[in-house]
Amino acid sequence: MCPPPTSGADPLQLKYYDFAGRMIGLALMHNVPVGVRFDRTLFFQLAGRPLTLDDVADADPSTHASCKKILEMDPDLVDSDALGLTFAWEVGVFGSGDVIDLLPGGRDIAVDSKNRGQYIDLLIQSLFMASTKEQLTHFAKGFSYMLVKPELRKLFFLSLHLEDLDSMLGGRIGTIDVQEWKEYTRYDGGYTQQDDQINWFWEAVTSMMVEEQRRLLFFWTSVEYLPFDGFRGLDLGSGLVISKASSKISEHLPSSSTCIYQLNLPMYTSFAMMLSRLQKITQEHVSNSFGEI
Repeated sequence: MCPPPTSGADPLQLKYYDFAGRMIGLALMHNVPVGVRFDRTLFFQLAGRPLTLDDVADADPSTHASCKKILEMDPDLVDSDALGLTFAWEVGVFGSGDVIDLLPGGRDIAVDSKNRGQYIDLLIQSLFMASTKEQLTHFAKGFSYMLVKPELRKLFFLSLHLEDLDSMLGGRIGTIDVQEWKEYTRYDGGYTQQDDQINWFWEAVTSMMVEEQRRLLFFWTSVEYLPFDGFRGLDLGSGLVISKASSKISEHLPSSSTCIYQLNLPMYTSFAMMLSRLQKITQEHVSNSFGEI
């Protein structure tokens, strides 16, 4: 997550940043992973930390590589003005170009081997801080409103490591532990752990790609991202439930009651039918809706 510089050109978009800050703050307050991971440049700015060239490597690999090349170039080549650089940069927003001085009168100050380090530092601050200042101000305002007092926001971010915040907001990444999933699932409505349908179900889940498993979990619970500590981090109450569907038609798709983490599973007559029906609900356009089909 990193705001592009041009996103501040539309006043309406600035309100979106305020809204996004509130939603992310609310999710963090209630320990709800939302799949968001902060870019290092955004995190450092919210914490009031200065940015260095290496901090922008992931956000803008091209700019990082270009700046590194300037710093590593032969001093004589830089002093020959072969680069044609001055302490200014041109920014374009929706077709219009403006030249921004990095120093007073910067467009008339040539970059040489002695001041190139200063040039890179000022360029990074301008590209990644000054150009997104309005967006970050609105985001921070929304975030602070939901979570902490505005004057404590920087202290809040300074007390965290980026990896910790990403774990809380982004949730667990990578594979889903199917064995853990099974341990937090109970059976109701006539099903038992020994039934063929239950064995087929977990066999099918184990054979799925991770993205399919996530869609199944979302269909079942409306939880898209597991907490960093997995299923034990969910507010499960009595756990996830697989219940026998009330419909007598075994060809129906499963349905779900997401508010109680209940999956209603028909009495499929073969593993092939079970796999086929689960594959249908793990399609993206189906997993986002609920009810029997």
